[in-house]
Amino acid sequence: MQEFISLFIDEKLRKGNKANVNEEETEAVLDSVMILFRFISEKDIFEKYYKQHLAKRLLLNRSVSDDAEKNMIAKLKSECGYQFTSKLEGMFQDMKSSSQAIEGFKQHVGAMTPNPIKGVDLNVHVLTSGFWPTQVPGKCQLPAEITKCCDVFQKYYLSSHTGRRLTWQTNMGSGDMRAVFEGNKRKELSVATPQICILLLYNMKDTYTFAELHKLTALNPNDLKRNLLTLCANPKCRIITKSPQVKKFTADDTFSFNAKFRSKLFRVKLSQVVQRETTEERTHTQSKIEEDRKFMIEAAIVRVMKARKSMQHAQLVAEVSRQLSSRFRPNPVMIKKRVESLIEREYLERSADDRKVYNYLA
Repeated sequence: MQEFISLFIDEKLRKGNKANVNEEETEAVLDSVMILFRFISEKDIFEKYYKQHLAKRLLLNRSVSDDAEKNMIAKLKSECGYQFTSKLEGMFQDMKSSSQAIEGFKQHVGAMTPNPIKGVDLNVHVLTSGFWPTQVPGKCQLPAEITKCCDVFQKYYLSSHTGRRLTWQTNMGSGDMRAVFEGNKRKELSVATPQICILLLYNMKDTYTFAELHKLTALNPNDLKRNLLTLCANPKCRIITKSPQVKKFTADDTFSFNAKFRSKLFRVKLSQVVQRETTEERTHTQSKIEEDRKFMIEAAIVRVMKARKSMQHAQLVAEVSRQLSSRFRPNPVMIKKRVESLIEREYLERSADDRKVYNYLA
């Protein structure tokens, strides 16, 4: 349920919404969603999915408007409190500071002679890891042209931000590149960063096997398949042709540049093939939620005990459950396990007079 509500909001706040509703209608729809949201007991699960969907809208510039996004966050903040939306607001702050950073970077390289990234319009979003959905950066061998740009930006950024470390999330990037097809037909292709890495290889030769592409791009097989499907599956934007033309991929399958590609549009946008959340990804999301809940329960226990100094077990469970009710309903067994963990780490102790009473250790 939580994921579906987030997907519904994502559809309403994303550019290209076919319903084409105005601001008043969008506001009415979001108000209706909030009525349903109040009946959700495990709001932290909703937060996980909402953060993922918001991240994609912001990074791919798909939000219908910043005002609509901030309006939705304000509704969530009013319902659940500042703690629930602090990371969402942090994501917007990152986008603002990234715009300022990239503006300064362009002025910096523009004043250099020669310009080290001439011919490339680089835009970088610098994201705070604690605010954004955690992702394990997948391997991707960037072309020399892009690697050089990344190195120049990293040197510039770290010169004014000491103590920070940049990790490039190539799986979250996108870009525009120009291609020339048969008959000197020029097109501008809007693609994901891994697809740029694949397409630039065709400047050297026209055909590669799947095994060769895997070796040259360093993409894991599943990511490579997904990106190749985007480039060769849709007849309207088939930049690459696959042989044999079957859904199954093997190491010996060949992929050739489609020089005969035609389109009425000058700018061709290749939509990423969307795959459903795998069982492994869903398990990872669930385990991350459980891990976050442990920290929230422990924080609530310490907060209560610091104020009360001494408290019976049943009263502590009731108070912790009340404080966390706006996010999820903690299981009493889980609360008991977190209390035991805090006792082991000497944040709490059992009363010598009554084993059901806990004392706070300063």
